[in-house]
Amino acid sequence: MTDMPTRVHEFDWPDRVVVGTVGLPGARTFYLQVRAGAQIVTIALEKQQSALLAEKIDEILDQLITVEANRFSVPTSTPIELVDNDQLEAVQVQFRAGAMGLGWDPTTAQIVIEAYPITDDNDDSLDEDVATEPEMLLVRMPVGAARAFTKRTREIVGAGRPMCSLCGYPIDADGHICTFPEA
Repeated sequence: MTDMPTRVHEFDWPDRVVVGTVGLPGARTFYLQVRAGAQIVTIALEKQQSALLAEKIDEILDQLITVEANRFSVPTSTPIELVDNDQLEAVQVQFRAGAMGLGWDPTTAQIVIEAYPITDDNDDSLDEDVATEPEMLLVRMPVGAARAFTKRTREIVGAGRPMCSLCGYPIDADGHICTFPEA
């Protein structure tokens, strides 16, 4: 197989960057959706990837606040005008995220997110004659939008099934049974 160039879905200063879900708690699918004008790219994420992404972005922003002579004006909380509680737009999944990268670009004062599809070199279900184009998602967003992204993501991750106070596992809508060994 010849090396094909990677198709980069690149967003600089996007109009919208959100994590959203489809489905009921316990059976939700998480998505990262980015839009700039009419261009929309949606990738599937695991719940844990979503939570970790929000946590790490907040860590980067919090660390930037402590930098002496901080010229980036990093907000400590979400600017109210950037709150986005709208549903996902039409979901057409580009790929399911595997490896992800996160960084900071001081030249533009933006958080940088990179997402790469899960690769399964052992997948025999793919037709050998059909070459799949390697791709990635590259998003650069300003600090205010990054704060809004983390707030929404944390709320969505936290809106799942409640946890059982006895065993710590999620409680399904159809019930939950804790079994303990009898004394």
